Amino acid sequence: TQKTVDGPSMKDWRGGRAASLNIIPSSTGAAKAVGKVLPALNGKLTGMSFRVPTVDVSVVDLTVRPEKAAIYDEIKKAIKEESEGKLKGILGYTEDDVVSTDFVGDNRSSIFDAKADL
Repeated sequence: TQKTVDGPSMKDWRGGRAASLNIIPSSTGAAKAVGKVLPALNGKLTGMSFRVPTVDVSVVDLTVRPEKAAIYDEIKKAIKEESEGKLKGILGYTEDDVVSTDFVGDNRSSIFDAKADL
């Protein structure tokens, strides 16, 4: 819950700032939740969220440090294959030039934006 105008927050000073005008860093339980669903990842993930003035949709900036060297094209290929296979309808994959409103109404849990790499 976030106030839409500046107002005091005893719990979180940043969270008391105007939601319609700011990008506000915040905590998230998502990384811990992943560890509960995928025990092999328990304790290996951290995360934070950003509260942004958008109607719907959120973003995850996932940074991965693989044990073995990996080429980004290979990672994209593996994610695309999974999005078309056993994770179809859950994980999406796109190489389109998308923005957040392109995902409003999308029922999938996550969409991998292949062009949003560094």
